[in-house]
Amino acid sequence: MLVCVQVDKQQQSKDSVYFRDGMRRIDFVLSYIDDKDGEKKQVCHPFSYVLYISYTSHTLSLQESEDGRTYFLKIHVPWEVLATYADVLKIKVPFKTNDITDKKDVPMSWLCMPYRLPEHVMQPEPDYFTATFDKSKIDFFLIEDKETFFPPSTRNRIVYYILSRCPYSKEDKDKKGIKRLLNNGTYAAAFPLHDSRYWTRSRDANCESERYALYKYWARFSRFYKEQPLNLIRKYYGEKIGIYFAWLGFYTEMLTYAAVVGLLCFIYGVASFDENVWSKEICNETIGGQIVMCPLCDKKCGYWMLSTTCSSSWQSYLFDNTATVFFAIFMGIWVTLFLEFWKRRQAQLEYEWDLVDMEEEQQQLQLRPEYETKCTHLRLNRVTQMEPYLPLTSKCARSILSGATVLFWISLIIASIIGVIAYRLAVFAAFASIMKDSPTNKLDVVGSLITPQLATSVTASCINFVIIMILNFLYERVAIKITDMEVPKTHVEYENKLTVKMFLFQFVNYYSSCFYVAFFKGKFVGYPGDYAYMFGKWRNEECEPGGCLIELTTQLVIVMVGKQVWGNIQEALVPLTDRWRCSSSIYGETSRLCFAVIQFGFITLFVASFPLAPLLALMNNILEVRVDAWKFTTQFRRPVAAKVHNIGAWNEILNMIAVFSVVTNAFIVSFTSDMIPRLVYKYAYHLGNESTMEGYINNSLSVFNISKFQPKNRPDDGENPDWFYSSNITTCRYRDYRYPPGHEKRYTHTMQFWHILAAKLAFIIIMEHVVFVVKFFVAWLIPDVPSDVKARIKRERYLIQEYLHNYELEKLKIQLSQNGPNIEQCTCPATAATPVKMEVFSDCLS
Repeated sequence: MLVCVQVDKQQQSKDSVYFRDGMRRIDFVLSYIDDKDGEKKQVCHPFSYVLYISYTSHTLSLQESEDGRTYFLKIHVPWEVLATYADVLKIKVPFKTNDITDKKDVPMSWLCMPYRLPEHVMQPEPDYFTATFDKSKIDFFLIEDKETFFPPSTRNRIVYYILSRCPYSKEDKDKKGIKRLLNNGTYAAAFPLHDSRYWTRSRDANCESERYALYKYWARFSRFYKEQPLNLIRKYYGEKIGIYFAWLGFYTEMLTYAAVVGLLCFIYGVASFDENVWSKEICNETIGGQIVMCPLCDKKCGYWMLSTTCSSSWQSYLFDNTATVFFAIFMGIWVTLFLEFWKRRQAQLEYEWDLVDMEEEQQQLQLRPEYETKCTHLRLNRVTQMEPYLPLTSKCARSILSGATVLFWISLIIASIIGVIAYRLAVFAAFASIMKDSPTNKLDVVGSLITPQLATSVTASCINFVIIMILNFLYERVAIKITDMEVPKTHVEYENKLTVKMFLFQFVNYYSSCFYVAFFKGKFVGYPGDYAYMFGKWRNEECEPGGCLIELTTQLVIVMVGKQVWGNIQEALVPLTDRWRCSSSIYGETSRLCFAVIQFGFITLFVASFPLAPLLALMNNILEVRVDAWKFTTQFRRPVAAKVHNIGAWNEILNMIAVFSVVTNAFIVSFTSDMIPRLVYKYAYHLGNESTMEGYINNSLSVFNISKFQPKNRPDDGENPDWFYSSNITTCRYRDYRYPPGHEKRYTHTMQFWHILAAKLAFIIIMEHVVFVVKFFVAWLIPDVPSDVKARIKRERYLIQEYLHNYELEKLKIQLSQNGPNIEQCTCPATAATPVKMEVFSDCLS
């Protein structure tokens, strides 16, 4: 049924969110585009029927835009509707001013004054004790003005709750929900209004101008060093967006400590350069300049001198030194402190934002409109009586199809990684052949640093990054589609399913190349005369004499920094090209958190290879907070407020990464770094009586008789350097611990190899146990909920019981006094009266 609404062509002030009477607030706006020619005085809207019967008269106004084609249906929600749905949604409202004194006497708090914001910005409203709203007990709550009692964020949440469930066809009750009308083009957009223009206050005294305050104190980059006005963010945008910025801000704050320690570890590497004995031996012309190394690839690679890796050896030492072990252990403890302190901060926010008693059962009762529409079968529920449900066969089929789709996309990632590995193996030979006479030395500054290994690593990392971004762009849309196909029952279930899909894919997408370099490259290469091959065609890659750690660092920097730079560019430019884009979707919040959690994985899973990763993450996040704030405040329409407990499934994902990071860093130090072989040499196989690193390079390289090379491994004519033909060279060296030719166990592993392997395994066990013991002790030592928050929660619950008891007692006294002399004839009217029942069909007022 369609109802026509008279078009109001008079211009309304852009500084007001009220109708022209100055009394009724515009709580929501639906925009409608009329593509038909000719001036129209009346426009028909499918939702008008529902809006009229759901609210009261005179709650709608239709305004025509300047182009004469776009119409805006402005909606006001009267008190009766607000009160009813506040009761349905169990919204908490104030009933008494908080009487617990706040302990603000922090020692040397004056040091934090430059980072503080004005009190009226940090605390935009008084602190109250709150209780769940009950429409039958209106006089129990602190209601000074019914029009301002519910904040705008709560009002727009109630409107959206109604619009997402209301049928728009009287004949077909299955046709309902604003999302469906947005998807089929009936409406162009649905959104709540900002309360002012962001660059100036509203001239209407009734408008709060909170958007202007957010821009002035939060969304400008010049405020990057200031604290975030979380209470104002929550009040204006709702708890969900408030929790996101609270987590991002807390994560950024904790990154400061990790960044400082990582920077100190890097400085130690620079300061202890002179202690790098093995690099000096590689660069020494009488040591590294006399060691002939075996070809790194078949046919196209010739023999080479160890001294050519002088530069990469020095670079590797910056990140592969004794501070690496300390930093790996430190980060294992840091991640535990971060998660434990976040639990405390989250508990504090849950209390301050009235989320403590937010019942999960209530959220379970709030079915998704899409679930109600698509599930036509009904079954008995002991709580809600009859409810829609998805048959088991359909649910299984959808889950299998969804899982198969996710596996298919993960297989694409693995295939692309294999393709990049094949590229590395194929082009390394080409780079080695081209650069055999060191033509890059003619380049200024960086020419001497470019080696075939570095050129292969950088180009492969760049190609891998491009593939990552393309696959990520495509999968983001696929994840939403397959999650919709599963038809989750509640919003919480929908978001958790989407979160798992997004993270599982991006985990494999972003980290797989780093896992390859860290744990597979150089580990299964064989030895000269018996090399291992990939697909029987390409010889597996070897690590440089300096180890694979520097290549892992290169891979990590390109992927991590590239993602951060591209993400910030994309987030800054896309809103400028698409001003009608809305950021309030579940996908938007999931995507933002996924971005931050992936970064969290980079700085924890592989931090042993790059101590400066937390510093890069810190600089990015300082920018990220303000870019996101700027987008929300200036570029996006005001999102519909949503209420959530916490960051949801991301908490478990962060805990999983924290545990996994201890294992990965222990393996990186043991098998990717050269730390353990050096320590074994220094204390067990050193030359002379003193523990020294002299002679380590010669000790770590095995010998091979070049006459035993198979034809497929032997360099082609012309691939060897000129010095090779002018010398009588019969052997070459390679990175391993094997017996030399002529030995009865030639080319089998020496006892030193097994000692080193035992030391590596012992280090992994010791490091994991030490870090895990400290982690569990810290987790036990730090309570999840601060003691003052526990006291406040108990105090609030006690006051609710006390005040409700007194409230009911006063009502009873009034009732008895009204009965007067007939009090003896009173027969408990409260129990005899017939209760008034209000039915809510499809969660929409009838």
